[in-house]
Amino acid sequence: MTHKRVLVLLFGGRSSEHSISCATAGGVLGALDRDRYDVIPVGITRDGAFVLERDDPTAFALDPHSMPEVRDDGSRVRWPESVRSRELTVERDGVVTSLGEVDVVFPILHGLWGEDGTVQGLLELTGIPYVGSGVLGSALGMDKHFTKTVLQAAGIEVAPWVTVTREQWEREQDVVADSLRGLGSPLFVKPARAGSSVGVTKITSAEGLSGALDVAFAEDGKALIESAIAGREVEIGVLGARPGERARASVAGEILVTEGGFYDFDAKYLDAPGVELVCPADLTDEELAEMQSLAVRAFEAIDCAGLARVDFFLTADGWVVNELNTMPGFTPISMFPKVWQASGFSYPQLIDELIELALQRTPVDETARERRDRG
Repeated sequence: MTHKRVLVLLFGGRSSEHSISCATAGGVLGALDRDRYDVIPVGITRDGAFVLERDDPTAFALDPHSMPEVRDDGSRVRWPESVRSRELTVERDGVVTSLGEVDVVFPILHGLWGEDGTVQGLLELTGIPYVGSGVLGSALGMDKHFTKTVLQAAGIEVAPWVTVTREQWEREQDVVADSLRGLGSPLFVKPARAGSSVGVTKITSAEGLSGALDVAFAEDGKALIESAIAGREVEIGVLGARPGERARASVAGEILVTEGGFYDFDAKYLDAPGVELVCPADLTDEELAEMQSLAVRAFEAIDCAGLARVDFFLTADGWVVNELNTMPGFTPISMFPKVWQASGFSYPQLIDELIELALQRTPVDETARERRDRG
């Protein structure tokens, strides 16, 4: 009989994307092959407590009227005391119970305190393999300003932008306003470190800037003000490299906005009207090949691993990267699994592939420990 991997599914978290992380966990719990994996669902409450959750996909269904969340039931999951152990334990009512030795962690976390390198740093300290990008790639991918800076340095076209902090705006509003003159209109105002279109506002005049920044600053102390790009919104998935190969890009999916708005949180997750997802997108072979090449280049420039979704605009002058997401929305209806399903991976197969990629990566401490033990 094939050895069953012990998989920790880590979800929830302190960010405003808590419920989307829970919904993704529900989808993954329902798709995991229990003949291959023993699953330990670990939720992170909105206050940051690690609790042992139910292994029940229906408990985390995406319901617009009652969004899923991790509730504090008093249990506390404890990570290993050193890298010489991968044993997870849970304490409840003063009693500590072993959850067994862990093979791999799947951190399905979106936003700050989860997708930004913080949890990845915790997992590096424990020496447990995990799905997705490492500390650097996660941190860069989470911060839109630094993502754009790195991609621009790599010769990849990005939308023009200005970055402003809350302190700058309070101190130098006229200077900030002057810096926007070359960006045109309309503009998008976004938190630098948030996803799922949380805190994003489209403005068409200078009068809307202050209110839009207030919305963005409610999510992060740093905001981006970007030119609106005229073009088709097209997204593509990237999977990390197998040994001896480069990363792989999927077919593309297109977002068609039919009622004058933009692809916001409600459209992404709550089935709001006016948006249609088309997969695969209607592209020429040449357009798709160039998009796939740029997506892999962006993935490598940010030092990603495991998976990413790269969002583009197809303009009259070619491809422009909008954003890169190191832990994209992963509900069964999200674009990332859709483009890979259209590329030949079922949802369960995609999860299996991500876990295998994680197991192939050697944690930094493993190499150092092997040297120390030999010496």
